[in-house]
Amino acid sequence: MKTITINIPSSADVDDREARMSLASKLYERGKLTLGQAAEMAGYSKKTFMELLADYNVALISHPPEELEEDIRNAHRYSL
Repeated sequence: MKTITINIPSSADVDDREARMSLASKLYERGKLTLGQAAEMAGYSKKTFMELLADYNVALISHPPEELEEDIRNAHRYSL
């Protein structure tokens, strides 16, 4: 894992955990990290990270409607 140092003004009132969560959630939202990678970076389990995403206005699933429709068709096609 890469290590970076970021200087955050003390007036921002952001602790290390919140800074990691902010960065991890944004990278997840942009598709740069998988859910597992983002959760690990933030220091949370996947379950906890998923729950916290709402606090950062990040959708857990952000597939375009066309992909969702295709997934539904595939589910019907291959269901038992």
